Amino acid sequence: MALDWESGGLAEGLRCYRSQEFFLAHEHWEDVWRVCAGPEKTFLQALIQIAAAFHHLRRQNSVGAASLLGAALRKLEAFPAAYDGVGVEALRESVRGWLDALGRNETSAELPFPTIR
Repeated sequence: MALDWESGGLAEGLRCYRSQEFFLAHEHWEDVWRVCAGPEKTFLQALIQIAAAFHHLRRQNSVGAASLLGAALRKLEAFPAAYDGVGVEALRESVRGWLDALGRNETSAELPFPTIR
């Protein structure tokens, strides 16, 4: 099943994510995730975890954010450099950068949020 990023819940979640409305992005993507199966389900779960991580970070919960980013990264490791229109390798690199910063107790505003699509 190809993921539809142009309409529906994925597109709406992507719009929210890009607007840094991380909780809403998580909610939209979770609705799609519930009806997915196979690798798409795992992939979407990783994206949901990334969105949830930044929601936690905004609420000053860096431990929760790091935990979710680590879980997302472990899921993304199973995917090729690009998957269903998403640059997975760039996403993994960005998540690693955030994990490094959080490990140093930095929540640097200089780090861009990971790009999805």
